[in-house]
Amino acid sequence: MMSRRTEISILVGLLVLLVALFYFNNRSQDPGIPGVLAADGKFQPLDVHEPQLRLDLLANLQKLAYSGSHRNIFVAAPPAPPHGPEQAVALPERVGPAPPAPPPPLQVAAEFFGFATTPTTGKRVAFFTSGDDVLLVAEGDTFLNRFRLDQIGNDSADVEELATGRHASLQMVQPPAEQGPTP
Repeated sequence: MMSRRTEISILVGLLVLLVALFYFNNRSQDPGIPGVLAADGKFQPLDVHEPQLRLDLLANLQKLAYSGSHRNIFVAAPPAPPHGPEQAVALPERVGPAPPAPPPPLQVAAEFFGFATTPTTGKRVAFFTSGDDVLLVAEGDTFLNRFRLDQIGNDSADVEELATGRHASLQMVQPPAEQGPTP
């Protein structure tokens, strides 16, 4: 078993060796830009006597019509395929299982019938009815243990279902007027 002092001296020696290897390894590399270091000796530049663009030759080439069986790659849009009245375009049949039906719209078991703004904080509170219960819900709070009130508008309330993350917008409804006793 080695002493603590011996272990520390071996560790320091290994660290010094590591730093020295790192320094000499990085020093041996060229500090230039990586990539091609020398040009190819076989390179011969083109012998161009007239560097200007010959528009007359270009115009002659444009007059020639392409007569190949494939699309002309020098034309921006391909020509429309010829369709006669007797030739109907057949859509390919769908292969495989049908895509799943979209989920049904989110149903909230409450009706939004109004809101109020607290005078001290300016935070809005919505009023919901669920059966015979009246719920007071502030923005960001949860109600009916599965919905969160995201935002209260002037005539609607945006609600998110906590389990699925689906959203719904509840329009404000007028509660039915209660009939008082008639004389």
